[in-house]
Amino acid sequence: MRPTPRLKPRLKPRLKPSSAALRPAVALLIALAAASVAERASAAPASTSSPVAQNAVDAHRAWQISPGTLDAVLNRFANAAGIELVVDASLTRGRQSTGLHGDYTLTQALYQLLSPHQLQAMRSSQGVYTLRAASQDTGAALAGDGVLLPTTHVVAQAVGLPEAYDGGQVARGGRLGLLGNKDFMDVPFNVTSYTAKTIQDQQSTTLADVLDNDPSVRFTTSSGHMYENFSVRGFPLTADEVSLNGMFGLSPYGHVPTEFIERVEVLKGPNALLNGMSPSGAVGGAINVVTKKAESAPLTRVSADYLSDSQFGVQADIGRRFGDDEQIGIRFNGALRDGRTTLDGQNKRREFGSVALDLKTDRVRIGLDAYTDSEKYTGGSPWMATFATNVVAPPASGTNVLRGEYGNLESTGVQLRGEVDVTDAITAYAGIGALSYRYSGFITGTRTGPIKADGSYTGATYFQRGWTDTLSLDAGVRTRFRTGPLKHELTLSATSLDTTSGNVFTTSANYNSNIYAPVNPTLAKDPGSAPKTAESTLSSFALADTVSMFQDRVTLVAGLRSQRVRAAAFSATTGARTSNYDENAITPAFGLVLKPFGPNVSLYGNYIEGLTQGGMVTDVSAANYGQVFAPYRSKQAEFGVKWDAGSFTNTLSFFQITKPGMIKDVATNTYNPDGEQRNRGVEWNVFGEFTPRWRVLGGVAYTRGELTRTAGNLYNGNTPYGVPKWTANLGTEWDLPWVPGVTLTGRMITTSSQYVNSANTQQIGGWTRYDVGARYATRVYGKAVVLRAAVENVANRIAWSGTFNDGYVIQNAPRTFKLSASVDF
Repeated sequence: MRPTPRLKPRLKPRLKPSSAALRPAVALLIALAAASVAERASAAPASTSSPVAQNAVDAHRAWQISPGTLDAVLNRFANAAGIELVVDASLTRGRQSTGLHGDYTLTQALYQLLSPHQLQAMRSSQGVYTLRAASQDTGAALAGDGVLLPTTHVVAQAVGLPEAYDGGQVARGGRLGLLGNKDFMDVPFNVTSYTAKTIQDQQSTTLADVLDNDPSVRFTTSSGHMYENFSVRGFPLTADEVSLNGMFGLSPYGHVPTEFIERVEVLKGPNALLNGMSPSGAVGGAINVVTKKAESAPLTRVSADYLSDSQFGVQADIGRRFGDDEQIGIRFNGALRDGRTTLDGQNKRREFGSVALDLKTDRVRIGLDAYTDSEKYTGGSPWMATFATNVVAPPASGTNVLRGEYGNLESTGVQLRGEVDVTDAITAYAGIGALSYRYSGFITGTRTGPIKADGSYTGATYFQRGWTDTLSLDAGVRTRFRTGPLKHELTLSATSLDTTSGNVFTTSANYNSNIYAPVNPTLAKDPGSAPKTAESTLSSFALADTVSMFQDRVTLVAGLRSQRVRAAAFSATTGARTSNYDENAITPAFGLVLKPFGPNVSLYGNYIEGLTQGGMVTDVSAANYGQVFAPYRSKQAEFGVKWDAGSFTNTLSFFQITKPGMIKDVATNTYNPDGEQRNRGVEWNVFGEFTPRWRVLGGVAYTRGELTRTAGNLYNGNTPYGVPKWTANLGTEWDLPWVPGVTLTGRMITTSSQYVNSANTQQIGGWTRYDVGARYATRVYGKAVVLRAAVENVANRIAWSGTFNDGYVIQNAPRTFKLSASVDF
């Protein structure tokens, strides 16, 4: 039997300040939490502790709940009503609902939703609602205005995230920074939240595997490389810009482990108002990972997996809740993976462990996450190629041109977040986190070239040592009130991210090789400990108001963020300051959502600006490697339409994003800010269930990138490197009707041709990848067992798949086999 799902309203917000401003906020939060716990311990039982006051239960209000499966409709209703609703899946499975439209009290609304299905709701002394089959016992009698809800005791704890959409592959919404968790139909932004179910069913071992579902995201480092970098809407997003539970600077470097992820949320477009400043200047979008927390149902899951060529892994996922009302939760995730990879001669080992503690009472929610993650590789590294003149064909899959290289990454992080309902209308929140990251070996300088027409080149290797320490702070307060017919949700937020880092590297002597017949490269020597080479403080204050009117048919979001960037770079040899910036700006954002045809169609638009930290030169072979450039402004305008058909959703978006460009000067071998990059595009996304057994996930994106205002008009009109015009990802799942528990899967990923350099003198062709898979869910000796198998890149298509830095390309992964088995004890 499946675990009982919990339906709960959208989470209340969280908080955000700068380091000085946060200390009193954190102290206030702790004091309020202690007061709330003390009040809870001494309060008289009964209805006074109910989260929904009696006048709210009896008040009439207009309801606009769109049709769909009964599970989905009840989740939307719980979100709108602000109640916790607990449902046994067997009562709602396979049932459809026409939704709810009209003016009713809470009890009348429940009756309208449940009576057609012979169900009724019961309210506990804690204010929690639970569903059961309708009956005439226990004094439950129909009244003129609905159903009387007798008191019972229900023990349940909600996960506190937007519920999964039909099909379970994505959620109905996600975290939008200072706005908190929101339903995707209610916000003027394009957001997709991939669930833990998707991560598990697709056997995703890295963040890049999860993002293979999104047509607007592309992987920009070679498969198997030590770092995962991406592009969103044609703009780069590096590994250090993935946020953890809404806060920058805290996620593991290299590869973000999927074992402790509950959601992967992708917000497209500049988002400075919502999230504050991105650490490395990403403007195309934001990627946020939400960690797992203990659920009401006890969990003990052990999994084992195999990844070709000979990578074996084991994982454990354990969760429990404790207390009379399950106030305290603990979730542990651990993983070990080791063995050979698809790169000839390479071996990789990863060790990961995390623990999540949380406390939830009527008015207080506190969570603590801590993790440690280490990755090591030996025997060679994936690589990036640059060409002397024309692009040459890639070598055979598995070719190891950097045999003998090795590296080590270690990340240790901790995060504490909490929120307190000061009153029924005011919520305060705060967060603090720290990360320690250390690395050594042949990490990022894995480049070959320039490669000649016959595949030969003269190369060098780069040994790096470095470290990064970050302190991230986030605090704010949100209040809800009315001014006449207008409903307001006003949020005051502050953020701060302090980063200090050091890096040093050595370069080997040159050696001659050929990508089609590589020799063992000359390896650079260890440079020793790394001195401090950069520091930055990104701080901001924001004020945003979400105004709803006309029964939520019109929603306006408006806000301002005051941002400040203080950044400096230092010489690794002398320690002298080589650059120093202290810039500030106030940037606006506006968004509008219209629902003229009812709650299942949203017309939206937004305009948003942001101050962004200037880019850093990451090409170790460049003459100005490590240089940090001045901060800059980015701008986005976007409009679109979202259609929720009840069990599947379509989103069509039109956007334009502009930001200053960075172009490589081949003559001087330096990167410099030059001109402006303007990307215009159209995106279509689809997800959900077309039928109860057939699910879809993916979409198509068209992006037209253009360089403007370049020095001397040299590159005006050129297409920025790494911006393909067409990208598409479309996956499907089908549950076999004649074999219960068996699901077949398939996916197509395609990318059109793209330029390799800003001069547009080199271009790589388009490519298409096909994946197939199957899974079987059953029970063995009373234990839930799921077996999964997949083949990625079935046709073993080998191609240059994308670009990283001006003039460099990456090679895709060969045909890859995945097998896994999980057992719930």
